[in-house]
Amino acid sequence: MKNKFYITTPIYYPSAEAHIGHAYCTTMCDILARYKRMRGVETYFLTGTDEHGEKIQKKAAEKGVSPQQYVDEIVAKFQHLWKEMRISYDDFIRTTEERHISVVQDIFSKLYANGDIYLGKYEGWYCTPCESFWTDTQVGEEHLCPDCGRPVHKDSEECYFFKTQKYLPDLLKYYDENPKFITPISRKNEMLNTFIKNGLEDLCVSRTTFDWGIPVKENPKHVMYVWLDALCNYITALGYDSKNPELFNKFWADENCEIVHVVGADITRFHTIYWPMFLKGLNLRLPDRVFVHGLLDLNGEKMSKSKGNVVSPIPLIERYGVDTVRWFLAKEFSFGSDGRFSPELFADRINVDLANNFGNLVNRTTAMINKYFEGKVPALSNPGENEKNIRDLTEKTVKKYEILMDDLQPTEAFNEVIELLNATNKYIEESKPWVLSKEGRNEELGNVMAVLVNSIVTCTKLLSPALVETAPKVFALFGLTKEQEKYDHVHDFCIYEGNIVTRGEPLFPRLDVKIETEFIASISH
Repeated sequence: MKNKFYITTPIYYPSAEAHIGHAYCTTMCDILARYKRMRGVETYFLTGTDEHGEKIQKKAAEKGVSPQQYVDEIVAKFQHLWKEMRISYDDFIRTTEERHISVVQDIFSKLYANGDIYLGKYEGWYCTPCESFWTDTQVGEEHLCPDCGRPVHKDSEECYFFKTQKYLPDLLKYYDENPKFITPISRKNEMLNTFIKNGLEDLCVSRTTFDWGIPVKENPKHVMYVWLDALCNYITALGYDSKNPELFNKFWADENCEIVHVVGADITRFHTIYWPMFLKGLNLRLPDRVFVHGLLDLNGEKMSKSKGNVVSPIPLIERYGVDTVRWFLAKEFSFGSDGRFSPELFADRINVDLANNFGNLVNRTTAMINKYFEGKVPALSNPGENEKNIRDLTEKTVKKYEILMDDLQPTEAFNEVIELLNATNKYIEESKPWVLSKEGRNEELGNVMAVLVNSIVTCTKLLSPALVETAPKVFALFGLTKEQEKYDHVHDFCIYEGNIVTRGEPLFPRLDVKIETEFIASISH
């Protein structure tokens, strides 16, 4: 594991308000960032908005406001959502900020002076929603965008182009030498078979048919094509080519920093083909990983701002709390696979994992320690076979969890923790503490309580990157000191002797699936 970590979300396009699909990607990045910080890794987490382009200009005109006014209003709502979701980003970059604009202009000039960019003319099919040009082969006989499936139109204009063939051998070599650069592997195969092997054309990097963009210094009637503009945010936010390059030197230029971009499937090619080429042209290192997350659908239909079939996380947070929303997003489907949001799935997931398993275990344990030991955690003494089995399982769980989290597999990591919680609940049934108490077997009863506390605290630490509000509550219930709260103590077993345990309200009240399904359906549109 490298000693620094730089993780980014895609910078979102503020053509409409954020929905649960945006929250999914950002929450998963937040979980990974919180995990790394918990492990003592110096971490920088970036998100933001990509605010230029023809689509924004048209939307603003329809509303009768300037493009800047239009994006300002929507960006404020993105930032409000991230606050409600408890997203712990270190910076929020906007491509309309001067710190970004001036550096991107210099980057264009560098690539142009280097012979990587030339002036030409583009004739082809254009998709306005995706802001992408396509060839005859790519749009097919029906003339539909291969990314979004919507109609494209013929367009022709003078453009600057980036020479993709110049850096293609370097890119393919990087793919070979770094097999996890694109994850999942299916996305790598898609890039090779769909875009590269069919003949990679030079990339259009400027437009003249609209003016809501960053002007090209060498030819101001051109504005930079959105992808050259947007992709550079990952380095402009760090101060690349600026008077304050400290963050860039610390998190991009340092080989001891792991760089991870998390993106949606629809923008994979820009991040895995063109972005590495731009970096090569600037003589900069390439990211370690581009992780392509899956897409959420709503009741079986692809969720889309343009279709209007989206779910806002805000009413869910207000009704159930932020941790339930974060947990559903983290746990319901594997990071990298497509997933489904439905009212039934949401209510069931919260009941099964949080109410019946985790919450119930905490509630039972605090009640028993108060009943049997006057609210004080007993010592572990002469542990038996069952206690040793839980200890061994705990050690294995922590190791598996760390391996999976470091490999950007938080869902699978949390599955391991749930298995430990399941085993701990089973341990209660097998140990029968109520029988031990009745028969006066206090040493054995004390061992059970000590092991239960250890399992709960360890699992809480492992789940804390997702359950950001619940973890401090659990630590408080079991009287943890600041020292005991530290992650490193997951490797110690039963160190909480003498802690004062209090009983609180149930962490996750069980949901009535029928009632909550109706409520969630009412806010889905």
